[in-house]
Amino acid sequence: MKNASIFHGQGDNPNQYWLPYIKNHLETIGYKVWLPQLPNTDNSDLKDWLPYSLQHGKYNSESILIGHSAGCALILSILENIKVKIKLAILVAGYTTNSPKGAYEPILQDTYDWEKIKNHCEKFIIINSDNDPWGYDEKHGNILHDHLGGDLIILHGEGHIGSAEFNQPYLEFPLLVQLIDANL
Repeated sequence: MKNASIFHGQGDNPNQYWLPYIKNHLETIGYKVWLPQLPNTDNSDLKDWLPYSLQHGKYNSESILIGHSAGCALILSILENIKVKIKLAILVAGYTTNSPKGAYEPILQDTYDWEKIKNHCEKFIIINSDNDPWGYDEKHGNILHDHLGGDLIILHGEGHIGSAEFNQPYLEFPLLVQLIDANL
């Protein structure tokens, strides 16, 4: 069954930014979409988010996983823990280390089994911006790309690609729709 899971970032919810826009598009092209409100959202902690996502999510060879910010770190942990190979993972404003601005990120693992993660996904698309206000910029996109391969897209001047704190509503994301359609 074609399904997709979309994971929001820390302090966010499923109704923010481009998440409903992408959910609607995926449903229009025949996907069953899970866009959960992750638990304890103001403190994105792997010990809360990973068990919830593994218990409630559905992952198979036709699955697409899309994450924004902390949702990307969650996807890496999901891929390290599932037993199947999914079709596509899209990481938007993702990262694997604490913010250069000094914030501790309990959503991150101390280390990642990159081979296991790569073996559980056919294709990765990584999207970061060159002016992310939290510092999750092209450097972090390159780190993800170096470990995972796939397609790396660095946007110019797009901030965190959705942020309440920085007044960036980002309600539509046509590029992401194009990338989804081109990779199905």
